[in-house]
Amino acid sequence: MKSIGNLRRSLVLELFRYGMVSVVALIVDFGCLLLLAQLMHYLLAATLSFILGGVVAYFLSVRFVFQHRKLDRVSTELSLFIALGLVGLLINAAIISLSVGHWSLSLPFAKMLAAGGTFTSNFILRKWLLFTAARTDALPST
Repeated sequence: MKSIGNLRRSLVLELFRYGMVSVVALIVDFGCLLLLAQLMHYLLAATLSFILGGVVAYFLSVRFVFQHRKLDRVSTELSLFIALGLVGLLINAAIISLSVGHWSLSLPFAKMLAAGGTFTSNFILRKWLLFTAARTDALPST
């Protein structure tokens, strides 16, 4: 059984690595957003670029971030990873829409605000539902 200190260190390390992976995914997302926004409506561009960044985040997360995986099938895991990313996508779209459409902020600034909101929700959901080891140290029943 891991001690509380080891669990905290492990979680902090995963959070740090997830932060680094998220920076790479954000660079992909942000770069694609700026490019696609020249060709289509900014909300469609934001959606497509977010999905591309999510795919990058998945592959880097399973390679470098999370130590444990709950699911054996990669296709199921990727599908759930992307489905959980839809929560982030909704947060992303809402913040960008409000920031640009109602508050007249620039698209790059709106994207930075949205990135902060999606980072937290995506880490918590993905860690909890996909990348936590099954408990084998359950308390004995009385």
